[in-house]
Amino acid sequence: MADRFPSLTSETIDRFVSIVGERYVLRSKDDTEPYVTERRGLWASATPIVLRPGSVAEVSQILKLATQTGTPIVPQGGNTGLVGAQVPRRGHDEIVLSLSRLNAIREVDVSSNTITAEAGVILENVQNAADAVDRLFPLALGAQGTCQIGGNLSSNAGGTGVLAYGNARELCMGVEVVLPNGDVLDDLRKLKKDNTGYDLKNLFVGAEGTLGVITAAVLKLFPKPRGREMAWAAMESPQAALALFNRAMDMAGSSVTAFELIAQLPLQSVARHRPDVQIPVSIDWPWHVMMEISSSRSTEEAHRLAEDILTSALEDGIIGDAVVAQSLAQGQDFWLVREVLVQTQANEGASIKHDISLPISSLPDFIATAENAVQRVCPGARVGCFGHMGDGNLHYNVSRPVDGDDKAFLNLYRPMNRAVHDVVRQFNGSISAEHGIGQLKRDELLETAPPVAIDLMRRIKAAFDPAGIMNPGKVI
Repeated sequence: MADRFPSLTSETIDRFVSIVGERYVLRSKDDTEPYVTERRGLWASATPIVLRPGSVAEVSQILKLATQTGTPIVPQGGNTGLVGAQVPRRGHDEIVLSLSRLNAIREVDVSSNTITAEAGVILENVQNAADAVDRLFPLALGAQGTCQIGGNLSSNAGGTGVLAYGNARELCMGVEVVLPNGDVLDDLRKLKKDNTGYDLKNLFVGAEGTLGVITAAVLKLFPKPRGREMAWAAMESPQAALALFNRAMDMAGSSVTAFELIAQLPLQSVARHRPDVQIPVSIDWPWHVMMEISSSRSTEEAHRLAEDILTSALEDGIIGDAVVAQSLAQGQDFWLVREVLVQTQANEGASIKHDISLPISSLPDFIATAENAVQRVCPGARVGCFGHMGDGNLHYNVSRPVDGDDKAFLNLYRPMNRAVHDVVRQFNGSISAEHGIGQLKRDELLETAPPVAIDLMRRIKAAFDPAGIMNPGKVI
């Protein structure tokens, strides 16, 4: 499949503009800049125009014309992705298709526990709409105030609630998708049981806009917990954290709704650079866990469960210190620590980030083995490991040595990436847990995935998008 496309002519651009109207087209560099530069600044690019359609019919006309003219299209939601899937490639005439105007919540069905939202609806607005009818939409991300549902689904977003509720794919019951030829697949179903052929929606969820454009989705809602309790524990090792997780699951089961592992280094960064954020226990401990317990009955039950788990773990020497939040506000302060980890790490100098997942039982051995691999690539490099231990997803971020040079360290990006990912594969893990493939990991996916899997993905891509216009150069 061709990777380059003919330059756009002014006549072709005018045809695209006529579909949405000049008012909803961005042309100048200043206007398009926010759409072509992702949040980490790794893939600054350009686009001839940004199209902002206001209906599914307009999206259909745009894709039909794109296929006819061989014009590459880059679908975009809130532009919060971390692997470059949502921005154009350098040196290509690729049109950005912003879904931000498709921002209606079409329906909230309390009896079915579903909400039907268009692709441009901001995640936080879906959460609020659910809350207004005493329901919970559990997808929660640091970017939830700006990311959009279409992007969440296209990247199969994870977040802090995966342990209890699953990732975006598991929260999606049906989709509406515009195909590259302009056809519209209406699969907005609310059915819990439906075995009528292939599950088409799951081809588009996680496809990063390479097969079509998600324009709406039916999402699952849940009863709101009547009680939530936050707890923080400190321990000597990842093995102890795993033991605490197993103890919590034995004692509370599905009431454990979050279980976050945090190494000492990220907390030291928080203490240095955000002294206004209070860490619940001493950061002298090498490892920490933040745990959320939810109850469908009451706050008192959640509090009792949390206390019972921590008391049992303290008595058995699994953990060395612990605290249970004494109020809702203090529980929110616990979450604040978790939220600022990434921000404060930037103050520690250049870092090489990894979004990985492993079998939960392998996490302690992985952490020990990967540390050795990191030191072989760059002696003195500092590992800031944290993440969603409850679902096996770690953000394994490596900062330069204390006195190191940022540029020299970032020159080690590929060997460091390779070293860490080799250990991930050694433990049968994944090199992309919740951020996707995009541009960042495409080459490594092609190099390391089973040949049969790559062949199947290419055949699916060719079947859905024979002209190759959908987000080219991403994923596959």
